[in-house]
Amino acid sequence: MRQPAVYIMASGRNGTLYTGVTANLSRRVHEHREGLLPGFTTRYRCKHLVWYEMHATMLDAIAREKQTKAGSRDAKRVMIEAFNPDWRDLYDDLA
Repeated sequence: MRQPAVYIMASGRNGTLYTGVTANLSRRVHEHREGLLPGFTTRYRCKHLVWYEMHATMLDAIAREKQTKAGSRDAKRVMIEAFNPDWRDLYDDLA
């Protein structure tokens, strides 16, 4: 699935959150889940895709990522629960 996307990974329901941007969501989430990317998501075990938003261009996705990162944790929680009330791992839905 090659299309610009903004996404949020979580360590669990109401756990640690990571917001990112990518051109290939399924590949990037796979990398996070398998711990192939050293850094924040590996250290804090953010392995569950709980929210994502597709965009037409990478510039749009980057702007939305910045907007999302600038928001409070509570604002992110509200976004997640509107899109994914049960905090399901959405990775399997990408296939």
